[in-house]
Amino acid sequence: MVGNRKQRQFMVEACLANQVMPTTEGGLDFKLNLTHAIDGFSGNEHSLPITPLYKDTVEFWSRSGINYTPTLIVAYGGPFAEDYFFENTEVHDDAKARHFMPHNLLDSKTRRREAWFRKDEQIFPRLATEDAKIIKNGGKVLIGSHGEFQGLGYHWELWALASGGMGNMEVLRAATIHGAEAMGLAQDIGSIEPGKLADLLVLNQNPLDDIHNTNTIRYVMKDGELFEGDTLNQLWPVQKPLAKLWWWDEKP
Repeated sequence: MVGNRKQRQFMVEACLANQVMPTTEGGLDFKLNLTHAIDGFSGNEHSLPITPLYKDTVEFWSRSGINYTPTLIVAYGGPFAEDYFFENTEVHDDAKARHFMPHNLLDSKTRRREAWFRKDEQIFPRLATEDAKIIKNGGKVLIGSHGEFQGLGYHWELWALASGGMGNMEVLRAATIHGAEAMGLAQDIGSIEPGKLADLLVLNQNPLDDIHNTNTIRYVMKDGELFEGDTLNQLWPVQKPLAKLWWWDEKP
């Protein structure tokens, strides 16, 4: 959100001259977001804050080629989607969350929440409906969970995006190849192809049947090294347990 529009245009010009991909904060400002696409930003972070989007905006946004990360977890224009998932799923007693996160941090995020909203007050399904229109028109929608709750937050973002009618395969593309393209890394990651890094997940259940199955991770492969999903103990090419985390022996 640097400077005024002319200054932002100068920044985009400098980025293009140096082969840098400039992205930007959406700022809860619909007109500002449109100028980001007009002026050549490669990305726009956070949701366009109004619904519905009409045909002119959907087509313009899609054809601009901008990489759009709506971050529904902290949705602009209404309650955050994270509140819905904290209220409607069990997080505090989730075994993996307790394994990988210090208990005091987990308690602070899950035992009491500052706000509660009726389901019909939630904005994220309406925003996701507009995101589905953008995908249908050839635009690129990405996944960003804003760092609100590590691990589960990314799955919540996937599920929130699917709530607007986007197909499960499109949601998975948003989580993989579209994100790689947005970072200029599609030659190395984002899909399973010869010559790319061996980064992949093995799931116990099919997310094409139910997008919530993204959270059934059995194995994680990173740079060709295989880890157990529940523990991150390494299984291949060597067997090695995850180094002990200090909170595993913490008393209540």
